[in-house]
Amino acid sequence: MKSEIAFITGASHGIGRAIATEFAQAGYALAINCRSSADELNRLAQDLHETFGVPCIPLTGDAGDEDFVKDAFRLAEQQLGPITTLVNNAGISHIGLLTDMSLFEWERIMKTNLTSIFCCCKQAIPNMVHNKSGRILNISSVWGNVGASCEVAYSASKGGVNAFTKALAKELAPSGITVNAIACGVIDTRMNQCFSEEERRQLADEIPTGRFGRAQEVAQLALAVVTSPTYLTGQIITMDGGWQ
Repeated sequence: MKSEIAFITGASHGIGRAIATEFAQAGYALAINCRSSADELNRLAQDLHETFGVPCIPLTGDAGDEDFVKDAFRLAEQQLGPITTLVNNAGISHIGLLTDMSLFEWERIMKTNLTSIFCCCKQAIPNMVHNKSGRILNISSVWGNVGASCEVAYSASKGGVNAFTKALAKELAPSGITVNAIACGVIDTRMNQCFSEEERRQLADEIPTGRFGRAQEVAQLALAVVTSPTYLTGQIITMDGGWQ
């Protein structure tokens, strides 16, 4: 069995951390990234190595910065080998009226949520094409499907992720590379801790399953998607408890 090597962005906490843990348990060697939580990321890398016995390299820097991403992939491939699986999970949100939003805030969301995917895919694809295999998974949102009031920039960025996923899947399918996305509903992570307890109860009541999703559930689906038959590509898989 060939060695599977995954590069995961936004891995210091939440969904990304859960995905890194799930993949390590499945035997993947890992290169894990976050923008600024270096201590948290380093501890995770050490814990995953000690617990599951897999190589795990922490890489702290902005996944939306092309120069950093080039260096990060070079280092990961020198130490681990060619990346076989890319999980683009880095993401931030912004809640507020569009008219109150600054251009800096808009560009920050686009850089983190969408440009990071471009940068990472650009680095991962050449080796995948050479090897005629590879898996790319983008973590998106239901708001990329339907849009959300007071989250216009976030919705636009995730809509871009969805279109990017479908287009790149068509481009890479002849090379045996799959590209899919998971459109998450409300997952119980730091991103949703801005809500009060009352708001959380009201939101949970809107969801048919009656609760927020768990990061581990997204991680389990992520592993299932990247180990699925290669005929599964170009799909935006919604995981939201039947909400949208």
